[in-house]
Amino acid sequence: MREIKEFHRHDLPHYQQPGQAYFITWCLKDAIPAKAFKTYSERMEFLQARIEMNKKEKVEKSIIETLEQEFKTTRRKYMKAFDDMLDADRNPSVNLSKPANTSIIIESLNYWEGRKLHNCAYAIMNNHVHWVFETLEKDENGIPVYLEKIMHSVKRSSAYKINKQENRAGNLWQKESFDTTIRNQVHMYNAISYTLNNPVSAGLVSDWKLWPGTYYEFGEF
Repeated sequence: MREIKEFHRHDLPHYQQPGQAYFITWCLKDAIPAKAFKTYSERMEFLQARIEMNKKEKVEKSIIETLEQEFKTTRRKYMKAFDDMLDADRNPSVNLSKPANTSIIIESLNYWEGRKLHNCAYAIMNNHVHWVFETLEKDENGIPVYLEKIMHSVKRSSAYKINKQENRAGNLWQKESFDTTIRNQVHMYNAISYTLNNPVSAGLVSDWKLWPGTYYEFGEF
């Protein structure tokens, strides 16, 4: 069995720790042009490598802090561009907001509720999903809960069922997900607010509660 690490990467660096809260975004495989995603992943990998190298060489703290700020700023810039691109697409290859597809994704998001995670909020858009949740430290068998395993499970099960529903084959989801570790209550509030209001900011509805693919654990926000 492959070892699960608290830091791992595919094209992008990912951080995971049991008992952590996350804000996750993932999209259809063809929703973001491959060239744009490649440019982003190479830039983020370059910045992460510089940070790790400087930490290893024990350079001045201020230099590392500057690099870390550049990493955050660059990530924020690209994420804004990608989100705008996703929201502008009104004719995705597979419409995730179609009731049958939305139901499949909701079922997948709720599958591990109370066993591996606690759902805070989500929004299922036409071509992407925003999800805010907290992982439990351990599952019912005492095994540490890692983000990587949860995302693999959710994306795999939903892809299989949506492909069957849409009478299609092949990869449904972009391999990578954009994950952000939630640092504090203010960050949690902002992540939930962004998630719930995405259908509003995309011009699809006037109130987030009117969008069938949204959920907030306390109902009112």
